[in-house]
Amino acid sequence: MATEKALLLIADIGGYTRFMKHHRFSLAHAQDTVAQLLEAVIDASGKLKLAKLEGDAAFFYAVGDDCSVLARQIADIRRAFLARRERLIVDRMCKCEGCMQVGGLTLKFVAHSGEVAFQRVKHLTELAGVDVILVHRMLKNDVPVSEYFLMTDSVHQQLQPELRQLTRGLEHEFEGLGRTATHYLDLNESAQELPAAIGPSLPRRWWHKLTQEARSLKYVLGFQQACQNFRNVDVVDAQEAAPSSDVPRS
Repeated sequence: MATEKALLLIADIGGYTRFMKHHRFSLAHAQDTVAQLLEAVIDASGKLKLAKLEGDAAFFYAVGDDCSVLARQIADIRRAFLARRERLIVDRMCKCEGCMQVGGLTLKFVAHSGEVAFQRVKHLTELAGVDVILVHRMLKNDVPVSEYFLMTDSVHQQLQPELRQLTRGLEHEFEGLGRTATHYLDLNESAQELPAAIGPSLPRRWWHKLTQEARSLKYVLGFQQACQNFRNVDVVDAQEAAPSSDVPRS
């Protein structure tokens, strides 16, 4: 397998409660909501290449170690996410938990630059190596805010000086990798252009409802399991989820 320098970025959607007192409709609509948000994230990813979708996260990479424009790319992705989330809220006609929690969904980023082994199988490219493991370990962290950009030293050093001043250092003990110096940027503190507000439209709301139900049908009928690979949504029956088990997702 060929080994090259690469920038690694994971955009992870959070905000659903760990245990939803749900039924199939709620899970199916949560699955469709996250799929729409991930589409917006991917469409705004610019020159980053999608390595794979991982449940409610998108794993991107770019060959080389130039991280100088990464902050701008993250700003573009987040703006697209916020715009799509706002549209889902405005167009919402369903009262299930999967739809009503859309406003609480957030987007966080973890990034690292290092050596990556590429293995190409037909049209797919698999990434492997210690640095791939590291960037995934970074998703489980001690960052005290919900919307952030967490990076290692290799990325932090190339950040624009004005943004670097806004970051906070945080050392982590990642499983199997030891102590690692990281830095995080609170995305709610950094100055970013927000998407324009969107007005209500009854025809658009009905179209959203119809297309949502069509896309969700395979999950409602049980042909596929909704939210199966979501990181922090445990698929359990409503009767098994006690009210005291509701824990907010980080």
